[in-house]
Amino acid sequence: MTAADACGPGRTTLITTPTFARHAAEPWQLLADGGAGPLRPYEDTALPPHELPRRLAGADAVIAGMDRITAEVMDAAPRLKVIAKHGVGTDTIDLDAARARGIPVVCAPGSNSRAVAEYTFGLILDATRRISASHTAVVAGGWPKHFGPELHGKTLGVVGFGRIGRLVAGYARAFGMRVLAHDPYVPGDAVTAEGAEPAALEALLGRADIVTLHLPPAGEPLLTAARLAAMKPGAVLVNAARGDLVDDTALAAALHSGQLAAAALDAFAVEPLPDGHPLRTAPRVTLTSHMAACTPEANRAMGLTVAEDVLRVLAGQAPLHPAG
Repeated sequence: MTAADACGPGRTTLITTPTFARHAAEPWQLLADGGAGPLRPYEDTALPPHELPRRLAGADAVIAGMDRITAEVMDAAPRLKVIAKHGVGTDTIDLDAARARGIPVVCAPGSNSRAVAEYTFGLILDATRRISASHTAVVAGGWPKHFGPELHGKTLGVVGFGRIGRLVAGYARAFGMRVLAHDPYVPGDAVTAEGAEPAALEALLGRADIVTLHLPPAGEPLLTAARLAAMKPGAVLVNAARGDLVDDTALAAALHSGQLAAAALDAFAVEPLPDGHPLRTAPRVTLTSHMAACTPEANRAMGLTVAEDVLRVLAGQAPLHPAG
C-alpha cells in the first residue's frame, strides 16, 4: 500500500498559495486520489493572513507559500497533521512550535534550484547591460545606447555555495568569469572542486565585480551599510534569495552615491514592495516580484514533492523531505 492509498477518507489539504501546481495537473490528482481533498480558496492571490486560522481549523494538512505559520496559528488548527512549504525556505514557519506539537514540516529541496540559478544569471545580465532599462526607454519612445561591461574576465562573488550557488558558479565559468565563493559550511576543497576560489566574506566583497547571494534568511541583514561600503567601488549586487539579507535603505543610498554601479533584486524584506520604499526611486536597479522559481518545470517538481510528503505523513509514514 502506498501513501496515496492509505490516508483514509475525509482528509482536507488547505493550499494557501496561488502558484501551487499552476502548470501541472499531477500534484492535484495525487492529493485527490490519496484522499487528501485539495482546497485552494483563492486561485489568483495568496490567502489573506487574517483568514489563515479560520481556514486551517478544518484542515488536516496545509501547503503554504509565504504565510507566517506561528504557534498561535497551529493552535487554531486541532486537526493539523503536516505543514508543507511550497518551496525551500521555511523561515516563515515556527519549526520549534511545530516540533513541540508533533506536526512534521516538509519542503521541496532542490526542486527550484535550476530555475533560480538561471534567473539569477538573467538578473546579472540585466544589471550589467541594462536590458530592461533599454526596453522601458524604447516603449516610452526613446532609443538609448546603454553601455555595460562584458562578463568575460570579471570576478563573480557567490555568497552561499549550495545547490543554487554552485549552478550559478558553473554558468559564470561558461562566460569566462573568475568565481569566488564564501560559505562557512562548505569545505574549501569542495569549493575548489567546483572551479571556484574559497574566500572570506570581507575579501570577496572587496574583490568581486558582481556579488550574488544564495543564503537562507539570517534574521538580520548580512549586507549592512558597512559591508555595502566595503564592496568594490562600481560593483553590482544581485539577490534572488531572501530580502532580509540586505539593508534596503543602505543599498538605495549606495546606488544613489554611485558606490555600487547597479543592483538586481527578486526578494525583499517586505513583499509586495511597499509604496515609498527607497529602492523604488533608486537609480540603476532592477526589481522583480519574487519570481525566480516560476518555471513550469520547478512548479511541477515542487508540487509533486510536497504532495507526496503530505500523503506520506497522513498515512503515518515518515516524510522524505523533512525541514529543520
